[in-house]
Amino acid sequence: MCRLLKAPIFLFAASLLLGASLWAAMSPDADSAPEGSLPPVWTLAAGHASEAVLAPQASLPRMAPELALATFEQRAARQLNEPISYSANTVVNAELPDTAQRGEFQLRRRFVAPKTLLFTPVRFVGDSFVKSNIIARLLQTEVDHANKGESARTAISEANYKFSYKGMDEIDNRPVHVFQVKPRAKRPGLFKGRVYLDASTGSLRRAEGTLVKTQSFFIKKIEFVQDYADLDGYTLPVHARSLAKTRLVGRAVVEIATNDYDLSSSTTARAQTPIAGGSQ
Repeated sequence: MCRLLKAPIFLFAASLLLGASLWAAMSPDADSAPEGSLPPVWTLAAGHASEAVLAPQASLPRMAPELALATFEQRAARQLNEPISYSANTVVNAELPDTAQRGEFQLRRRFVAPKTLLFTPVRFVGDSFVKSNIIARLLQTEVDHANKGESARTAISEANYKFSYKGMDEIDNRPVHVFQVKPRAKRPGLFKGRVYLDASTGSLRRAEGTLVKTQSFFIKKIEFVQDYADLDGYTLPVHARSLAKTRLVGRAVVEIATNDYDLSSSTTARAQTPIAGGSQ
């Protein structure tokens, strides 16, 4: 059974940024920041990360795979056309297992619709090399990607992917429809892997796979898993894990978790002027 998504979908792009950021973070061509330094705030565009709580599934009927895809398409189109503002807490963990270097960065995240995301540092513990060369550059790469307006080029859409149905599975004891995705072009940001749609709601629950292309000779391969959940009708990423195999520092692992998602900040966020690079 097979069907193609017909509407451009942007909510998945954030998960690929996690992987794409690793090659930029460790590329010798990337602009370097002073070691241990970090701007107090970054401005990002068109990205979502959040904590969301899945409601009990009760006795909701299961959708056919075609209906789940159609519902996913409708929800994603709404989220694209009606972006929300929010605030949340984000924790980024990065590790270089082969050199035993790691760091954990806690930040306050505030998204101002339609395309501005602010990160305010809260607390960092760990190795300054990881802070400056992995985590900080990861966030900066998101800024650059968003500012170029490249979401459509990495979205889960008919223009970018072919879909084939692979059957049923479960995530957190909830049934999901599994679709294999194959990119139509081999370009950075696209992946080969699978997406998992909630069988009762059609919402995206997970995407996983391998990026088909990196933009640095120093990154050999990037694999990722991105989990999503729903909050007030929006599907938002809650946890991402990416593993990169590099030619310089061996393996690099990055995990991003977001919680305390607050939609009540929408009105306030729209009324405020975004801060970029730590200055107004």
